[in-house]
Amino acid sequence: MKYMLLINAGELDTENAPVGCEPEDWMRFDKEITDSGVVVASESLADLVTATRVQVANDGKRTVTDGPFAETREVLGGFYVIDVPDLDVALDWAAKCPGSRAGGSVLVRPVAEF
Repeated sequence: MKYMLLINAGELDTENAPVGCEPEDWMRFDKEITDSGVVVASESLADLVTATRVQVANDGKRTVTDGPFAETREVLGGFYVIDVPDLDVALDWAAKCPGSRAGGSVLVRPVAEF
């Protein structure tokens, strides 16, 4: 079954890097999960300040806002789509992810099969 692991950064340092997660931790985790053969897709997202938010009202008017949405405390930093036997295995991978530390979280969602 496919699951998406959505990685939300916790506390950020002055350079917008997650506190408590060194690049080596990410490289080690990425190698481990990739070498295991469960990765279907994965990407790291560019800096939050490059984000653009689009919202369409009921009347069809489009509103575009540059940069981060100020009221959110979670910052989506990237994702993995993995193909594993069950939710327990997906949760094990989520717990190994450096993004689950230092106030961060990894949201695990099944991918809908239509």
